[in-house]
Order: sequence, then C-alpha cells, then structure tokens
Amino acid sequence: MVIEWLKFHVSPQLREQFIQRDREIWTAALSNYPGFLGKEIWIDPNLPQVVVLVIRWKSRQHWNSVPATILEATEKTFAQVMGENTYEMVETGEYQVRQFPAHSLKDAY
Repeated sequence: MVIEWLKFHVSPQLREQFIQRDREIWTAALSNYPGFLGKEIWIDPNLPQVVVLVIRWKSRQHWNSVPATILEATEKTFAQVMGENTYEMVETGEYQVRQFPAHSLKDAY
C-alpha cells in the first residue's frame, strides 16, 4: 500500500467547507479509479489552518494511473468552488506501508 500525504494551509473559517468540498469533489473523483482504497482527513485542534489529507492507494502504479487531465480538471473545479486564495498546498509526501507477520511483533517483546 502507498500513502499520498498532502498538507494544506486553509483559511480557518473555511476549514469545514474545505473538508466537505474535498469529499464531494476530490474523493468522488478519485474513488472512480481502481486502487483507490480510501482517504482520511487529519486536523490539528491547535492549528485550525492546517489540514492533512492521507490518501491510501493499492500501489504506486494505481496512484499514478489517474490521468493528469482528470487531476487538473478536478483541481480547477475544487478551486472554483472554494474561491481564490483560500487554501494552499504546502507539503506533499509519499509513504509505503510496511506490514510484518503477526508473530514478528510478538517476538519483539
């Protein structure tokens, strides 16, 4: 499994709208593609301007199979709905989820 990690700065008064519209626009678009496993939205109660999206993909190949034209069109729609200068992507990351056999955890203690 691969994690797509995106950190945004969002106008605090628009944070809940950002989260709702993300689900309606981005999650709806990505869920049409094989390999999309789901998404979590993380918020820090002490930093109301920060929103982190954690998107799970079956593999890097599945993630990269979403056409650039779809990504661009989806972002354009999202930006129109949210309005100009209301959010900014400030960090991105990619992580691989490592899984170990259950017995190896027991042996570690």
